[in-house]
Amino acid sequence: MLTPTLEKLLVLQDRDTKRLGLEAQLKAVPGEVALVEKKIATEKGAIEAAKFELMTLESKKKLIETEIGSTETKLGKYKTQQVQVRKNDEFKALGLEIEHTEAAIAVLEGQELEVMYSIDEAKKKFAEAEAVLKQNISGHEARIRTLRERETNLGGELKAAQGEVVIAREPVEERALRVYDRIAARQQPACVPVRGNTCGGCHLKVSAEVESAVRGKGDATGALPTCDQCGRIVWWDHA
Repeated sequence: MLTPTLEKLLVLQDRDTKRLGLEAQLKAVPGEVALVEKKIATEKGAIEAAKFELMTLESKKKLIETEIGSTETKLGKYKTQQVQVRKNDEFKALGLEIEHTEAAIAVLEGQELEVMYSIDEAKKKFAEAEAVLKQNISGHEARIRTLRERETNLGGELKAAQGEVVIAREPVEERALRVYDRIAARQQPACVPVRGNTCGGCHLKVSAEVESAVRGKGDATGALPTCDQCGRIVWWDHA
């Protein structure tokens, strides 16, 4: 049978449990937001990496184009010099240089074609990846907005719950409050039932004295029975 004091404490414990749950949820929100922000950073990093790959290929293409231009200029000089020389050995030497230079240009042009193909492929991949990643980012940002709204709502609920705790504490005797607060500070729940002869908190057998106390009727001394194993406030549960 519950004493009037225990009935009040159980009401208080119910309000405290609600308050603590809201506090835990509210405390978890910044961590959840940080995780989503990390995902956004990862998605943006992937976009930047794809963009950097494309820029690298385009820079490589420009370098090859510059080298081709420089080599073609050299080829033009060799051809001009070949027309102007009179000696046969010089003419042949310039002819070899022209052949080597033309071969070098052919190699560079082949490299340019390969890079241009890679650029086309990279552009396709980048466009596809960017679309997916931006969609993912949009979803993550929506999640953060939801979390922020939840944070605001939880703040309001917590404020109301804190008020309910204050109201629930008012009718409880000061001595009982001291005992409850001391136990609640180190373990929750602070008040648990004894079923048979087992504590509902630590699930260990209570002593005969505690069992006798929780079976007693009335609250003549104002004492609160506590488990001799875990120290929680206990009451007898007939269920």
